[in-house]
Amino acid sequence: MEKPNKPNPPAPPSTNQPCGPGQGQLPGCCGALAFPYVPMQEENPVRYSRMEALQTGTLFPGLDLPFKAAIQAKTKLANTALVELMALDFAIDELGLYLTTHAEDQEALNLYWSYIKLAKEGREKYQQMYGPLLQTDLTPEAGYAWLKDPWPWEEGGND
Repeated sequence: MEKPNKPNPPAPPSTNQPCGPGQGQLPGCCGALAFPYVPMQEENPVRYSRMEALQTGTLFPGLDLPFKAAIQAKTKLANTALVELMALDFAIDELGLYLTTHAEDQEALNLYWSYIKLAKEGREKYQQMYGPLLQTDLTPEAGYAWLKDPWPWEEGGND
């Protein structure tokens, strides 16, 4: 005598497919949840140089992520005037974020203002040699000269 066919039980949800409405509960349906970790910044933390900060993605070694070492090895930036301006701007942003929570750190505040001064001077020098960095740096006297040749990289502006 044959056994009657029983319907197969539904298969467990696959972690490779998106969850539909009413299907399962996390983490079984869509995957494991993340475990974020954000270290607290201490007062007067050690800082990377501006160039190291730009390459690592943070000015503060205490906030550096372990997997960044692999990325750093692949993202060596040439030491050009334009990269130096990028590094200054990045360090200014990082220090500004730090100062939001550590406003009494006088050393960081002094460094913040010195980087702003260096960036302003560097930007002016770069623009005198190679032209405007941003469309908003154009002057009414020059007209709209943003697209005129040669471009900075054609004159060695990235050297």
